[in-house]
Amino acid sequence: MKSLRIAFITPFFPLKGGIARFSGLLRDALLHRGYDVVPVSFKALYPEFLSKGAFVSAHTADAVVPEACRLVLYNPFSWFGAIRSIRVLKPDILLAAYWTGLLAPFYYLVRRLTGIRIIVLLHNFSSHESFFIDSFMRRLLALFADGFVTLSHAVSEEVSAAMPEIPLLPLFHPLYEPEGETCTIPDARRALHLAEDSSVLLFFGYVRRYKGLDMLLHAMPDILKKNPALRLVIAGQFFQSPETYKELIRQLGIGGSVDLYPEYVSPERTALFFAAADAVVLPYRTATQSGVLQLAYGHGLPVIVTPAGALPEMVRQGETGFVARDCSSEGIAEAVGEFLESRSNLTEVRSAIALLCKDFSWDSFAAATGSFLEAEVSGR
Repeated sequence: MKSLRIAFITPFFPLKGGIARFSGLLRDALLHRGYDVVPVSFKALYPEFLSKGAFVSAHTADAVVPEACRLVLYNPFSWFGAIRSIRVLKPDILLAAYWTGLLAPFYYLVRRLTGIRIIVLLHNFSSHESFFIDSFMRRLLALFADGFVTLSHAVSEEVSAAMPEIPLLPLFHPLYEPEGETCTIPDARRALHLAEDSSVLLFFGYVRRYKGLDMLLHAMPDILKKNPALRLVIAGQFFQSPETYKELIRQLGIGGSVDLYPEYVSPERTALFFAAADAVVLPYRTATQSGVLQLAYGHGLPVIVTPAGALPEMVRQGETGFVARDCSSEGIAEAVGEFLESRSNLTEVRSAIALLCKDFSWDSFAAATGSFLEAEVSGR
């Protein structure tokens, strides 16, 4: 029996970012299940002066963009070349990653000019930073989408309310396992100049306003009153100037307790930061789901999150982490305080995390997605 041919339109490595990593792992899982997955990758997403290099190719020795990869999101002339390539590939169905309304015009053209059904892998239904054209982009989304695969209950509910007539597969964000060699806690802390007996909180990933780093910094004085030796490590690429946050750290008088690494973090160095931490803090103002949360669980670390979007869905209060009472500095400080007071045995924490995540595998995600795509191709 001929395997289903899926053209997967999405960023892939060597582009940076969580969506590129997600796409590579999903492609591998679909291939493992016997599907014929053909990548249709982006060469670039946004002009570098806008993204500050956050989504350009990763600077690694093997980070070579394939010659056939010419699709540039901000260059409409490149869209037609990609559409011609899709026609040549003759896929049975298209799987299209979607996280911003800026993708809608391109996908609309793909659907109209190829006639091939599109299943939208919906990372976000609403853009993290709102644009005045969002409502128009949503109308376009409804015109080209033949089905949706979502990664959280929160997004599923949004889509069901807005587009109830379009088939929907509600799924989850699979677990990110550590990449590369793992590092011992003592070695990681020595490398980062952290005391072995200090409590260490980690804020990790791209720094954008909706991720609430400023709220976490404002919470630090209260946190330090309870635990003066605590250290906050911030590691990730900044969309805003790091100087804004450095000035805030100076104003709050917490410079001796905050370590700032304002740069893209390679997979190898990622393991170092997570090995050194006791918990990962996600003080988001808004959210759908978060790859950082799944990365923390992959490293066996508890999380401290705000009640934003789908974040609480993945936390068992007091076992795998803590959910703040609200999205505020005060709420974050209280949640960190709860974590510091309860400090569960590491074995118990890892057992609880493993129990929570055992059903959140890439294989089960690929199995469900593949079945959904097959049903759409066969006309249900």
